Amino acid sequence: MSPNAEFGVLIADDEPAARRGVRQLLAPYTNFHVVGECRDGAEVLASLDSLEAHVIFLDIQMPGIDGFDVIRRRTPERMPAIVFLTAYDQFAIKAFEAQALDYLLKPVAAARFAATMQRLTRQLRGRSTAADAAIVAATSRGSVVIPVNEIDWIESSDNYSRIWSGGRSYLLREPLRTLEHRVRAYGFERAHRCALVRLASVRKLAVTNAGELVAVLESGARIPVSRRRRTLFTSAIKSLKP
Repeated sequence: MSPNAEFGVLIADDEPAARRGVRQLLAPYTNFHVVGECRDGAEVLASLDSLEAHVIFLDIQMPGIDGFDVIRRRTPERMPAIVFLTAYDQFAIKAFEAQALDYLLKPVAAARFAATMQRLTRQLRGRSTAADAAIVAATSRGSVVIPVNEIDWIESSDNYSRIWSGGRSYLLREPLRTLEHRVRAYGFERAHRCALVRLASVRKLAVTNAGELVAVLESGARIPVSRRRRTLFTSAIKSLKP
């Protein structure tokens, strides 16, 4: 173990070669040290109770209890930072819904792993920003990763949410009330009951002839601000100014 190590790592994969691969990729990052390895979900659950792990590199498909079952049984609140490892990309949406920090496809390239380690280090040191957070949405062509700091606003669509980013929209199978918990820390505020706005995307606040307040976004979108939320929303916008 490196004397400079800050963070414990648990590696969970049923393939010995995959575990060795993660160890090799981790070698240059001396602030991380491996505290244990697991071959299946049952070993992961036992290890999380006995070892001090700040992050887990977690394979999805393992014998018996798979990666998602591990999180479900332990609950996301009691998990360390999660980086999923898998040979398949169809689990991406479910992985981010499980509050994973990242989702790596095997074999993992060193450059891709380096980006993960940078995000991981910032999160563990309490320096996470919107640039480190992302939401995965399904499209007709597959999954798309949307950085939170590129979202303009989010609207409710029954039990779904529609994310607007750069003039395009993406439907997410998650109600606005739960999505709000995921993004609120990154500078989002309710404009009205059915809309969340990223405050940094607001170009100006305007008042209509009818006396209604409207948030005009950089994208050109105009989002009404309800009377009930006007004071809070305006104060949040003012707090962004230096």
